[in-house]
Amino acid sequence: MNTGKLNSNLSAAPHEVGLSAKGLACISSATQAFIDDGQLAGAVIVVARRGKVAQFEAHGMMDIAANKPMQKDTIFRIYSMTKPIAAAAVMMLCEEGKLQLDAPVSTYLPELGRLKVAADADAETLTLVEADRDMTVRDLMRHTSGLPGAARYMVGQTAVDQRYREEGLHLLHECNLQEMVERLGRIPLLYQPGTKWHYSIAADVLGRLIEVVSGQPFDVFLTERIFQPLGMVDTGFYVPAEKIDRLAGMYSTTSEGDLQVIDAPEGGTGHVSENSFIEKPKFLSAGGGLASTAADFSRFCLMLSCKGVLAGKRLMRTESVELMTRNHLPVHLIPLDKKPDKRYAGLGFGLGVSVRVQQTDWVPASQVGEYGWIGGTSTEFWISPRDELVAITLAQHIPFSELSERVKPLVYDAIFLRE
Repeated sequence: MNTGKLNSNLSAAPHEVGLSAKGLACISSATQAFIDDGQLAGAVIVVARRGKVAQFEAHGMMDIAANKPMQKDTIFRIYSMTKPIAAAAVMMLCEEGKLQLDAPVSTYLPELGRLKVAADADAETLTLVEADRDMTVRDLMRHTSGLPGAARYMVGQTAVDQRYREEGLHLLHECNLQEMVERLGRIPLLYQPGTKWHYSIAADVLGRLIEVVSGQPFDVFLTERIFQPLGMVDTGFYVPAEKIDRLAGMYSTTSEGDLQVIDAPEGGTGHVSENSFIEKPKFLSAGGGLASTAADFSRFCLMLSCKGVLAGKRLMRTESVELMTRNHLPVHLIPLDKKPDKRYAGLGFGLGVSVRVQQTDWVPASQVGEYGWIGGTSTEFWISPRDELVAITLAQHIPFSELSERVKPLVYDAIFLRE
């Protein structure tokens, strides 16, 4: 498969898949207007239906200072959109009988057995109690493990936060996956497993779980079992030197409302962070470590949308995809307790993806059953099984952009039946 492109058998004219060319043009116009307003440097948009891509467009710039236009093969840091890929890997190992969703994680990672629980994670004094039960693989995948989120390691001021820093868990980039799990095994859980949804480092634990169960390094497993079979030729934990010129710059907005570069991978005028994806990291983050392109991630999404099959090749069983992409949270844990943000209203969580369980005022067109996730650098995908619809918006901006919120209703409006 050619870099940045999709094979003809994965593409279709809009009318062939029940989409309106006029409706898709509205998406293009809205995206360009968003960029013209100075809210983003550039973006790539993909819309697919019935297993075929009907819109694949690049807008704006990937590097403003260098006057480099955004390209279809531009490489993006997809951050938390790594999580569904790791979840798919876990489901594949479940299919092979090497993992069980409701088995204690300690069955495979003994370091995480018999963990204590903080009686009050927000207290200034740490009091520990026994865990009611061990966390399970399902808990890891749906964020009910009791493990903390990485942000706490950096800024939290409670006694339990201090324990995390004492173990060096605020310096994950200095760990490999085995070392991370060993450190996690020496700290308390924030809460009893299964009792609360908390977006956490649990997704990174999946990377180590995959290594131990498969007998392969995490990145090798993903490459051999997912990326190569799907033709995801530009997806990995770092960008090789020969592709650095395709890695988009990362932007933020100044207090005056102007775009400023915060990560210039080719050494331009911006700061280059330790997570610039320009060399192989020690820490292979299943929670947010991948870089990818629109074409590559489209292949992954099309595989999910087609219930485990892409271009006639089966990667996952239909039942595995359906299990992964349905809600696994009890009613009392819905909506997601992430942050005061209207986008999380009405959402439950599956195995590595959010799942809409209620329609809300945030983008009312969103359908119950729609699943997907975001990356903190303004990347997002969503899939509506009822509509056989896939949409991907990729940009590089921190904090998270409102582009996908603007585009989403237009994607649904482009379906012929709703015109």
